[in-house]
Amino acid sequence: MMALLGSLVHVEVDRPIGYQHGDLRYPVNYGYIPGRMAGDGEEQDAYILGVAQPVSSFDGQVIGIIFRRNDVEDKLVVAPEGTA
Repeated sequence: MMALLGSLVHVEVDRPIGYQHGDLRYPVNYGYIPGRMAGDGEEQDAYILGVAQPVSSFDGQVIGIIFRRNDVEDKLVVAPEGTA
């Protein structure tokens, strides 16, 4: 997973900024990297930072990885290329 840091990736956004999921309103664009499988058997999830409007897809650079103790899947943090 650490080898992904600095990599350029394409994210398909299925929960754009403002998306309402129960009591949670997404403050950032959130999606997945098509074709890259994660620990939960689904495509790798990613948060997009540095983009202030809702988008449907995004090409950017992996600037971080969120390792979660209570989840089998880590989350990638993606930002516009060159902002890290």
